Amino acid sequence: MPHPLTELKVHTVRKPPGPATHHVTADVCVVGAGIAGLSAAVESARLGRSVVLVDALPVLGGQMVNSLIGLFCGVFGNAPGYRQLTHGIFDDIFRDLDATGDLFYNRRHTITVGYDEVALGRWVENTVREHGIQVITGASITGVHRDGERIESVTVATRYGSVEVGAVGFVDASGDASLVWEAGLPCRLPEREIYGSQQLVVEHVDEDGTPDPDVLAERVGAKAAEYGLRRHDGLAFYFPGRGTAVLNMTHIEAPLDPIAAARAQLDGKAQADRVVAFLRTEFPEAFARARVRAYGFPGRRQTRWAQGAHQLTLDEVRSGKRFPDAVARTAWPVELHDSPEGYVWETFGPDHVHYVPLRAMTPPEAHNVLVAGRCVDGDAAALSSIRVMGPCGAMGMAAAHALDLAGKDSVHDIDHGDLAARLSANLDG
Repeated sequence: MPHPLTELKVHTVRKPPGPATHHVTADVCVVGAGIAGLSAAVESARLGRSVVLVDALPVLGGQMVNSLIGLFCGVFGNAPGYRQLTHGIFDDIFRDLDATGDLFYNRRHTITVGYDEVALGRWVENTVREHGIQVITGASITGVHRDGERIESVTVATRYGSVEVGAVGFVDASGDASLVWEAGLPCRLPEREIYGSQQLVVEHVDEDGTPDPDVLAERVGAKAAEYGLRRHDGLAFYFPGRGTAVLNMTHIEAPLDPIAAARAQLDGKAQADRVVAFLRTEFPEAFARARVRAYGFPGRRQTRWAQGAHQLTLDEVRSGKRFPDAVARTAWPVELHDSPEGYVWETFGPDHVHYVPLRAMTPPEAHNVLVAGRCVDGDAAALSSIRVMGPCGAMGMAAAHALDLAGKDSVHDIDHGDLAARLSANLDG
């Protein structure tokens, strides 16, 4: 029987003096719950490691869910073979979301895989729960405790108090190298802005009237000034049979300054609204009734990244150099968004593959930290070709195995042959 309402007592309390710090320990602490961090966390759990997954957002999934990216890019090779280059977590996602009708495949110069972001978000949450991964969300790093060249713990602030996470090994998959930065390790900054995007999902799209991608891009280029559009090209990804589209047609600043970042978020939505107005007017056959279903969190491509023991170069990407310590591969083009109006798009041939070495993921001044995802080390152009989800997922998997092999020793000293054997599905075939 329910209790009578009169039995519900309310107490008056005060915040206790001193810091209210919670303490958590694990084998592996992963910072960032996007595709790189999720892959690292899940793979570590499958290796029998206890895992804490920390993210600054209040929900899991990082940019792949919350910025409404809409496409898995860089998982497959180029036409005509279209071979799958990265497995691991992608095999699980593709199997489960395909079974529920929440995926679609685009075949052009490569295969990109579209997805329903709501279904993917729930898949991420269910997978984390099933693997017993401890989660701390809405958590921003406020301090890192180092003992020489080892990180001992990281402290994060949440609305419920601070948390200190101690671990044997750490993975920085934050995207902005937040853990490495707070640890005082060297990082890279581009000399000029590399733009992100304000993605959005529109609904009530008439799929029979959708414009050809080249026609859409050409019309944006011709009429951008008339509609006040900063970016002079754009892409729309249509989910078959659902009357929805993900729009990637904006360029927004991605500052690391907190006030400027908040302003950029507002400006990005204003840009997105102008895009919708443009589409309604210029392509009424498809977009006359279109309305915004959701605005994503600001999408960021390249902001701040870690200095690794090796910096991947554009020449190494173009030549497809395979390193002795290679851990990930992709065929994705150079895609550098370093101008407001557009971006560099340099594609590769049918058999091209380029690689990410473990040394690009290992800060030289730390023994128990790896970076994964878009904050690994490369020059700006090289990084633009490996920061997409395929190689980022592979890097997360590699980070888990590198920490597993290192144990309490240094990630710089692991046997690269042993690591490659564990990652063979992502390196060969």
